[in-house]
Amino acid sequence: MKSDEKRDLLSIDDLQDVFSDIIDWAITYKRDTNYHSDFQPLAGMAIGSIYEKPSTRTRVSFEVGITKLGGQPLTLSKSDIQLGSSESVSDTASVLSRYLDCITYRCFGHNSVAELAKHATVPVINALSDLHHPCQAAADLMTIRERRKPSQGHIAWVGDGNNVLHDLMLASAMAGYDMVYATPEGMAPDPHVLERATKIADSNGASIRGTIDPREAVADSGVIYTDVFISMGEENLDGKADLFSGFQVNDELVSLARPDYIFMHCLPAHRGDEVTDSVIDSGNSVVFDQAENRMWAQMSILTFLCNQQAWQTYKDLV
Repeated sequence: MKSDEKRDLLSIDDLQDVFSDIIDWAITYKRDTNYHSDFQPLAGMAIGSIYEKPSTRTRVSFEVGITKLGGQPLTLSKSDIQLGSSESVSDTASVLSRYLDCITYRCFGHNSVAELAKHATVPVINALSDLHHPCQAAADLMTIRERRKPSQGHIAWVGDGNNVLHDLMLASAMAGYDMVYATPEGMAPDPHVLERATKIADSNGASIRGTIDPREAVADSGVIYTDVFISMGEENLDGKADLFSGFQVNDELVSLARPDYIFMHCLPAHRGDEVTDSVIDSGNSVVFDQAENRMWAQMSILTFLCNQQAWQTYKDLV
């Protein structure tokens, strides 16, 4: 879909007008196994994925999902191309747009993916930046919607005020789920993202509230979500881990939630740090379903951005 009307996904609220349909489409298509071999909306398309950071779930879920939809995945590490070194981001965007039908970009600085999207003439998907992780949020809300209604307890976040929390706040607000996040002092989410999420939540009758007490966040929750305390690229930050004393998701903490709560983690998990084995391996844990849903949610997003007619046709059929 190379046109002047292309859409990009840099943060999950870029899909605010169709977010519910994106999730419903993914859930329906995941279950509709009889339709998979006949639906090839990316046939004849090449989708390029650029990686500044290594990945397990992002790379595999995109490559397999693109292939299932009939497209050709092309994976590029930063060392494979001259992006941002001997060639500007804008020039790289212009060149790749002549070859590819969509570009995904897993990067460090959010400004890099924003710059790529600004100059590309094909859709650009943020596959992770330091500010946003929209594909993760789409998979998260897909997983939650498969198991929990908004009336069955709020979403509790326990951990850093990071990129995963940013898009989880936005996505939960768009889907009408209440959320309470607990972050250590001085590690609250970005105030501009929080303001956006709060406005969306208000318009959907939902709420977002912050605290520095994990017990307060988890109390009577239906979903408990955590992430690594030290993100990739922060390994040398002295003393950061010490700020998370009392934030481990363990049996004592989850006992405050509803008995039928679900536990979520975007993975990889540092077992024994942010979560204990007894929680992540419990019957309440959905972390591997959540990981699988990265593929299905991204397949819905890719189809919507690259072949909206096919996306709408399938939506109308079911």
